[in-house]
Amino acid sequence: MSAERTRTIRVENLARIEGEGALHVRVKDGHLTDLSFRIFEPPRFFEALLRGRDFGDAPDITSRICGICPVAYILGTSLAIEDAFGARATEPIAALRRLAYCGEWVQSHALHTHMLHAPDFLGYEDAFRMAADHPRIVDIALQVKRTGNAIMEAVGGRAVHPVNTRVGGFYKAPAPATLDALAVPLQQALDATVEALEFFSHFEFPDFEEDYTFVALHHPGEYAIDRGRIVSNRGLDIAVGEFEDHFGEEHVAHSTALSGVMYGEPGPYLLGPLARYALNYEQLSPRAKALAASAGLGAVVRNPYKSLLVRTVEVAYALEEALRIVRSYEPPDPPAIALDVRAGRGCGATEAPRGLCYHRFELDDAGRIVSANIVPPTSQNQKQIEHDLRAVVSANLAFDDDRLRARCEQSIRNYDPCISCATHFLRLTVERA
Repeated sequence: MSAERTRTIRVENLARIEGEGALHVRVKDGHLTDLSFRIFEPPRFFEALLRGRDFGDAPDITSRICGICPVAYILGTSLAIEDAFGARATEPIAALRRLAYCGEWVQSHALHTHMLHAPDFLGYEDAFRMAADHPRIVDIALQVKRTGNAIMEAVGGRAVHPVNTRVGGFYKAPAPATLDALAVPLQQALDATVEALEFFSHFEFPDFEEDYTFVALHHPGEYAIDRGRIVSNRGLDIAVGEFEDHFGEEHVAHSTALSGVMYGEPGPYLLGPLARYALNYEQLSPRAKALAASAGLGAVVRNPYKSLLVRTVEVAYALEEALRIVRSYEPPDPPAIALDVRAGRGCGATEAPRGLCYHRFELDDAGRIVSANIVPPTSQNQKQIEHDLRAVVSANLAFDDDRLRARCEQSIRNYDPCISCATHFLRLTVERA
């Protein structure tokens, strides 16, 4: 009988994501016997920092949860507080908010697809090395992200952590000429995104599919970004205010981070591009559907590696939406709705680039925050990431350590995890006995 042999792989800091953590894999006699996805979450105290503060302070505080997705937190917070006050934004205000959210999607998705995830498929360690052979892809990334920045600057006052947003709407409505100036760069960015999608569609995607439980917002009249009901492909259809009746968070022994759970479901659930796309395909524009078909995508995509393609389709859709809003823009007057400050409980949810982001606020009769609950998408996806990793490792045990580590990292990047929102991430240890 041969002597036992242990092989160990360590990735102290996973590249091309936000944060750090660990993955421990044990293999014995050629079989996976243990896998634990270990997340290290230092206390950030955002929910505690909110207690006792005036409701008007909340969006500026929660936006600091993430520098990549501040609009997700600003808008989710604003919607929850408006819900507590029994208020609803006017359609012109809602359209301007959707435009800002489109800018955030464009910024985030373009950065991830071109600069963080594409190197995995092309065999490069990072985008700098990739740029030497594929400069056009990096050029497109910078062009498209600049356009997202321009949207955020026009609507929010600056590209990161907008200063023009408030509960109820905006401090000042952009002048029509300011938004008119976006039309040409938006069209150019859309054309460049179509070019990038054609390039990405020729990547070799690992043969891997899962029967996911998809969860996302859904709105019958538009591709859900900033409003809708919470639905799943298993029959769930609830109002945002019912979220905590169906979803929760729990600690697992091998991780300090909270993990999302869906009550009544035996396994994990998936948020993000694949879920949004599957549950809202019919609400995509005709051009976005045609682009998806040109990239070989059907109405449902179950291969997580093809999230790269779905994200790129979403960039095209967001640019189309931005063009539509810009061309039909009428400044909201007033730029913010009046609020009846009172005690109450309110909930809000939006689709951050990485998936459903939920907010719940309780306020006293002076409008001070009594409590807050914020559930970001990455924490909800943690169990699904670990589930995918088990399947990926089991199917690729014949890989040497370097190749297995690379495949695990690529699999995690499928989710574009925003670890800084909730967790820290990846040290990989593989034991082979």
